[in-house]
Amino acid sequence: MKTKAMTRKKLFAMFIALAQCFACLAGDVKPAPAFPGKSHAMLRLEANERFILLPVEEKTGICNISIIYDNKSRQSLNVRLAANKVDYYVPLDISGHKGREILLDINALGDVLKNGSFKDYVCWQHIRQSADFDTANREPHRPLYHHTPAYGWMNDPNGMFYNNGEYHLYYQWNPYGSQWENMHWGHSVSRDLIHWENRPAVLAPDDLGTIFSGSCVVDKNNTAGFGAGAIVAFYTSAGKKQTQSIAYSTDNGNTFTKYHGNPVIIGDVPDFRDPNVFWNEELGKWNLILAAGQEMRIYSSADLKNWTYESSFGKGFGNHGGVWECPDLMKVSSPDGKTEKWVLVCNINPGGPAGGSATQYFTGSFDGRTFTCDSKPETTKWLDYGKDHYAAVSFDNAPDGRQVLVAWMSNWQYADRVPTQQYRSANSIARDLFLFNDGGETYVGSAPSQEYLKLRGKKTLHKSFSAGRKAFTAQLPDDDGTCEIKISLDPAENSKLQFTLNNDKGEKVTVEYDSSTDTLSMNRHESGTTGFSNEFACRTAAPVLGGTLKELRMFVDKSSIEIFANGGRTVMTNIVFPSEPYKSFTIESSKKTKVKSLDIYDKTYKRP
Repeated sequence: MKTKAMTRKKLFAMFIALAQCFACLAGDVKPAPAFPGKSHAMLRLEANERFILLPVEEKTGICNISIIYDNKSRQSLNVRLAANKVDYYVPLDISGHKGREILLDINALGDVLKNGSFKDYVCWQHIRQSADFDTANREPHRPLYHHTPAYGWMNDPNGMFYNNGEYHLYYQWNPYGSQWENMHWGHSVSRDLIHWENRPAVLAPDDLGTIFSGSCVVDKNNTAGFGAGAIVAFYTSAGKKQTQSIAYSTDNGNTFTKYHGNPVIIGDVPDFRDPNVFWNEELGKWNLILAAGQEMRIYSSADLKNWTYESSFGKGFGNHGGVWECPDLMKVSSPDGKTEKWVLVCNINPGGPAGGSATQYFTGSFDGRTFTCDSKPETTKWLDYGKDHYAAVSFDNAPDGRQVLVAWMSNWQYADRVPTQQYRSANSIARDLFLFNDGGETYVGSAPSQEYLKLRGKKTLHKSFSAGRKAFTAQLPDDDGTCEIKISLDPAENSKLQFTLNNDKGEKVTVEYDSSTDTLSMNRHESGTTGFSNEFACRTAAPVLGGTLKELRMFVDKSSIEIFANGGRTVMTNIVFPSEPYKSFTIESSKKTKVKSLDIYDKTYKRP
C-alpha cells in the first residue's frame, strides 16, 4: 500500500512539474502578485514577449493597470480583470518595454468584495505573456461586408478622409475590452469602401485625456506648416475638461505626431467635443464645427492652429431630446446638379425617432461664419429612421466631389449588451448624400455608394409577378444569408405589402409598406436573440418620401438589415442577431400588386 501511495505521489509530482513546464513554454507570468491592500495588487515581471494577455470578465468591475519602471508610470489603462471566469483575453502591447523589468500596479476601482477577495480573482492564474494575439473570427454574428474592428469595442467613426486612392477610417476604440473604455483612435483602410484592412491604432490617451471623436483633413497647401499634403487630425482630449487637440501625419495617416501646443480650443461647457473641420473655398479659410451641449459652435482659421469663434446654431431648432454630438457641415447637391445647399448633420442621443440615438440634419445656407436653416425651427429631419444609425460623418476629400457618409450601426440603449464578445459594433455601408424636394421642403437622401454597384455579386434570381395574399417565397442564395435584394413595384391603392426574411428556426424580420399612409416599417420582435435589452425588440417606422414606394433595396448581412426606399429618400437601419442566417424571402400583399422585378444578388462583398 505504501509503495502504491508513493507511486501516486511521484506521478502527481511529475504531472505538476510537466504542467509548470508547459506553462513556462506558453509564456505564463510566474511571479505571484503582492497585495498591499484589499483593492490593490502589484505584479513584477520581465517583459520578454510582445503582449501580456489579460483575462477579461465583462460583468465584473474595472481595474486600473499602470506599467511602471524606473519609478515612472509609462502607460495606464482600465480593464475588467476576470474575477470569477474568463470571457476572453485582450492584448496589452509591451513590445516598447521588452527586456525591462516592469511593475504592473493594479487597482480595483469598484467594490471588489461583491466578487469575493481580490486575491481570489481568477485572473491571477491566467495572465500570461505571448508573442502574438489570435484575432481569427470566433463570432457567428460578425458581418461579412461591413467594417468591424478585429477585436474590442468600437463606436463613432472618426477622422475619415480619402487620399492617394485610399479611404481611411478611424474609429473610437477600446483595445482592452468589448465595452466602452480607454478611448483610442483605431484605424482601417480600404480602396473600395467594402474590403477593410485593420491597421495599428494611431492616437492613444495622454495626460490631456482619452481620445474622443473628431475629423481629419488633407492640408494640400501646407497652411499648418506640417508639410504639403500632411494629414491633420482634430480630436477631443477628454480629461478633466473636454478640449480640442490636433495631431499631424506625414505618411498618409498611418502614424501621427501630436501638436506640442495642444489644446488648440478650450470651451466653457462640460459637453464640448467632436470637432469637424473642412476647407471653405469661398471664405479662403478653414471652418470647424463642434458640439457644445445642445448647440453647434462654428470657428474659422487660416492655419488650423489658431481658431476664431464665429457663431452658434441650434437654439430652438430641431430635436433637443438629448445631447447634440458628432456634427458635420458640407455642401450637398441634387442628382441633376441644379440645387446645392449646405447641410448640417447633427447626431443626437437620446431623442431619436425610434428611441435612443439617431442622426438629424438641417438644410440651409452658410457664409463661412453663420449657418442659416431654411426650415421652420420646429421641423425635424432624420437621415435614417432605424434604431441603429448614429455618429454619422463624411469623408474629407472624397473623389468626384461626393459626400460619402458612414455611421456607427448601434444604439446607446444597448450597444454594450449585444450578443458578441470578441468585438462589439459594426459600421453601416457607405452612403452617397443627395438633395431632393418633397412637398416644398428640401431633404437629404442617402443612397448606397456607387462602389456597391461596381462590386455587386452575381444575380441569383430575376422574377416579375403579381403579389397577392398567397405569399411568393424565394430562397436566399447562400447558407450565410448575406445578400442584396432589389424590388421594383407598383403598389395597389390602399394596400399593405409585407416583405419577410425567414430562417428555419421560425425567426423573421418583416418589412411592411402601407400605401394608404405611405409608411414603411421594419419589425424585429421575432428576429432572433432580443432579450439582452428591453429596448431592442421593436418596430421602427418612417414616412416614404418622394411619393409612393416604387423601389426598395435591402442589404442583408450576418447581423444587420439596411433598407433604402425610392433611391434612398427613406432609409432604415437595424441590427439583428438571428440564431441562424435568414434563408428565404417572402412577398405578400393585401391586394394584387405588380412586382415589376425581384432581383436577388449573391453575397456581394465578402472579406478577401
